[in-house]
Amino acid sequence: MALRPVKDLLTAAGIPVSGPLEAQARSWRTSRDNGNTETFLAYLGREAGFSEDQTLQKLAPVLGWDYLDLPRNPPQPEAQKRVSTKVAFQYVVFPTRLENGVLQLAVSDPFDAAMMNAVQYEAQCPVEFGLAPRLEVEKALKRFYGVGAETLDGMAEDEAIDLDVTGDREITEGDQDASVIKFVNQIIWEAFKDRATDIHFEPAEDELRIRYRIDGILHQTPMPPQLKRFQAAIISRIKVMSGMNISEKRLPQDGRINVRIKGEELDIRVSTVPTVWGESVSLRLLTRGKIFLTLEKLGYAARDEAALREMIIKPHGIVLVTGPTGSGKSTSLYAFLSTINSVHKRIITIEEPVEYELKGINQIAVRPEIGLTFAMGLRHILRQDPNVVMVGEIRDLETAEIAIRAALTGHLVFSTLHTNDAPSAFTRLIDMGIEPFLVASSVEAVLAQRLVRTICKHCKTEQTVDPAYLRRIGFPEEEIGTARFWKGAGCQECRDLGYQGRMGIYELLVVTETIRPLIMNRSPATTLAARAIDAGMRTLRDDGWNKVKAGQTTIEEVLRVTQTEEHLGALMEDSRG
Repeated sequence: MALRPVKDLLTAAGIPVSGPLEAQARSWRTSRDNGNTETFLAYLGREAGFSEDQTLQKLAPVLGWDYLDLPRNPPQPEAQKRVSTKVAFQYVVFPTRLENGVLQLAVSDPFDAAMMNAVQYEAQCPVEFGLAPRLEVEKALKRFYGVGAETLDGMAEDEAIDLDVTGDREITEGDQDASVIKFVNQIIWEAFKDRATDIHFEPAEDELRIRYRIDGILHQTPMPPQLKRFQAAIISRIKVMSGMNISEKRLPQDGRINVRIKGEELDIRVSTVPTVWGESVSLRLLTRGKIFLTLEKLGYAARDEAALREMIIKPHGIVLVTGPTGSGKSTSLYAFLSTINSVHKRIITIEEPVEYELKGINQIAVRPEIGLTFAMGLRHILRQDPNVVMVGEIRDLETAEIAIRAALTGHLVFSTLHTNDAPSAFTRLIDMGIEPFLVASSVEAVLAQRLVRTICKHCKTEQTVDPAYLRRIGFPEEEIGTARFWKGAGCQECRDLGYQGRMGIYELLVVTETIRPLIMNRSPATTLAARAIDAGMRTLRDDGWNKVKAGQTTIEEVLRVTQTEEHLGALMEDSRG
């Protein structure tokens, strides 16, 4: 790279270069060796106090090139055909249009001579360049070529390995096929980078669909069209990584992968089930460092947090956490345990599986295949002299009976139930076959919860909401005139979704002397809810409205996770209107 012209161009663009350019180049190369992927131009711009976006916008008119806004200008398919996947990913260039025989390419480094020579040779036609930030070019490559497209090209070129879905050959650990390994690693890396909690490989007749669950919402990941050809190899690689039997395709299997990404320990729970078009594989990503949240960080209202702190230090009783799958119940239970964990308390858990390892706590993993169920494990735990017991989930009468017996004999029990709200937990236990007086005597509190997406702090903006709409969805009438509302406009940081991260909304029902008689009389959940609200309980919806007013989430998010039939009707009327 000739440094003098670089300095002259930057100076002409109004970007000062401090110090000898040779020294800057050495510092940049050192940062590249340490994993920094920014271009030399972006490095110089940052040193001068400019973002890459600002640097490129200033430099474009000096070079006589266009500055390209890739998110708002989709490429022409004929342009994409002119540059191979390998060259596009290797040099981070993206073809945008082909007009009058001239191919336009988006690049982030106008000083890369090797890139210019490669694309000139590849395109076999006149080429003009435009500038775009490297991150935007990479996003466009993944979106239009597909994640891992360059790896799949390498797999297709390797004729030594049969990757036909209908073939009998499987990739075994001994094959060490670098392309398959790289592709699976790339999928996991992209999921980790996007903060995904789950990865789903879903086979269909003509495609292998890969979806990430990010902040509770599924997003389909762009994939190359030839991905279906490599379905057997990819699934076999995942099964090898998770210790499964790769020759067994007819039965569901479970496994686990432990990896380290950027210094973080990542536990990946893997599940396979046979479908009509092949095995469907689900990966649950669990980052150990993110589970240890204190009660203060879980977002409880001050009154609820104080009540919970009283509940979790009681010597006996049951504290239940309810909600659907993926509502953060395990996070709450681990926060309870972390809060009370001390050398003076013997805490034992039984879980399926053990999601996170807590120091100082004895954790047991359920293994139904050898007879170690929740009920059997809990029965033996009680012979281990525990002070506190955590049961991953109460699923059946036997487990519920043992948990209640433990609570009545001087143990504090934490567990979960799948119910829609806190009052329904009592009805659920009674429906299992537990006597109402035992439920009333043992359960001390029920915490119902949901997770809502939080507004992206980078693009948060205030919005105006029609008062008539607020009345239809049940927003507190007395606050309609004074409440302020926010939303996310969408930006690069949040993938144009307007949301980044999640937080909990809660409904805490403390069993008081006025509630116990209602439970013993088998009162319906609606009656229990009304009495609890009179005593000061805030519903999930109420807690959600408070977080909306605080600018933490949106009305739509609260409605999404606390929907009722009447509110669905109001929303349908609003959409028709």
